[in-house]
Amino acid sequence: MKRTLTLASSVAGAAIVALDGTALTVAQPTLRHDLHASVAQVQWTGTGYLVAVAALLVFAGRLGDRYGHRRVFGIGMLGFGAASAGIVAAPDVRWVIGLRVVQGVFGALLQPATLGMLRTVYSPDRLRTPIAVRTAAIGVAAAAGPVVGGALATEFGWRSVFLLNLGPTLLFGTLALAWREERLPAAGVKQSRPSAAGPLDIPGALLLGTSLACLVHTLVTLPHLTWSAPAALLAGAAFVRHERRAPAPSLPVDVIGSPAVGAALLLLVTVSAALNGGLFACVYVLQDGLGLTPLHSALLALPLPVLLIGAAPVSAVLLRRAGARVTVTGATVLLAAGLLVLAAAPGPVLFCAGFALAGAGFGTVMVAATHVVVRQAPVASAGVAGGLQQTAMNVGPALGVAAATVLMGTGAGRSPLVLLAVAALAALPVCRALPGRSPHVGAAPQAAKSDTPHTGHGRETGPYARSLGNDGH
Repeated sequence: MKRTLTLASSVAGAAIVALDGTALTVAQPTLRHDLHASVAQVQWTGTGYLVAVAALLVFAGRLGDRYGHRRVFGIGMLGFGAASAGIVAAPDVRWVIGLRVVQGVFGALLQPATLGMLRTVYSPDRLRTPIAVRTAAIGVAAAAGPVVGGALATEFGWRSVFLLNLGPTLLFGTLALAWREERLPAAGVKQSRPSAAGPLDIPGALLLGTSLACLVHTLVTLPHLTWSAPAALLAGAAFVRHERRAPAPSLPVDVIGSPAVGAALLLLVTVSAALNGGLFACVYVLQDGLGLTPLHSALLALPLPVLLIGAAPVSAVLLRRAGARVTVTGATVLLAAGLLVLAAAPGPVLFCAGFALAGAGFGTVMVAATHVVVRQAPVASAGVAGGLQQTAMNVGPALGVAAATVLMGTGAGRSPLVLLAVAALAALPVCRALPGRSPHVGAAPQAAKSDTPHTGHGRETGPYARSLGNDGH
């Protein structure tokens, strides 16, 4: 696929997933009344999707490494659209829940591929910008989702929300499977599609998927503890034991063995937990504590998505000039400051300021940390790296909302916002493991021509070294 089509596909895939989730949240009350469903059944239309996605993201990334990210992306998009069409025709809520699980399976296929495709076709001096564009698109979709979903559900019913997916998934899914995959040219170097070495680790994938699915189920059902909590621990322990002996583990050492990748993933979990938990608590502060309407609350929170979108292009510049370590450290402090302002805000002006700070901080961390994960992982494991990034972005929000729910259940008032801000600041020491500013800023095109062996800073060996290069971030 050409670079422009790859970027368009990556943006479309990420935006569709973000828009689908946020739009459905607003349409759920209409769905419940139309299908005469219980609140618990409606909750499972979201929980079932999350569990399926969490269970399969890493394995789906491995499939992309093996069979090609373009192909896996195309299958994921077409399957996501087909499941959406099925939901439109669903006769009752049980069908909706089942098809949402199917939708989650195909969503897990396409999400890591949106990053894997970028990793394999963009040179290092151009990788920051497409990741920033992708992040901005997610912000736009997340901001537009509630408005679009509410308008469609009000005028045409909840089924119309899923019709939004049909056109883009059919278009980009078909294009992904029809276009012949192309590589960046490198003089004197034979180009061929990378593939993950060794057999697929099916037992490891099952154990990891079970552990992650049970973990997400545990988080979304807190404060109540169910069978899924011990199941997550047992499956996780069995997975670690299996991976130590597997000849071709599901999580390659060249990915999880990188301190920078581990630090970036931990920061993504932490900041997404802090932001989503803080937003969850703020809804109740604004509506129950201050007596604002849902519309007024949404308007006050509007600076958050606006600054998140605006932070994306700025993040690409900061990465190039300051490096990931400084960029992520400053942005994490900014996010924590936003939560602390929200915790103490007496009126609308400071609430808007708090949301703006939180949005700018989160948007910057998301771009910078994602860049580290994608850039530091070898190209042959780009799909696994993308799967881990998406897993972090799914586990983090569930963890944050669960923590806020438990704290609010104790009558803690605004204290969840303070504690979540402290949790974000507590992760700052992890930033030391992130790569700093490249000593060769401005010389990336020359560095990209080097055949330097792979190091902890993301350089590649083999036929893709020259096409992917290294930028030191």
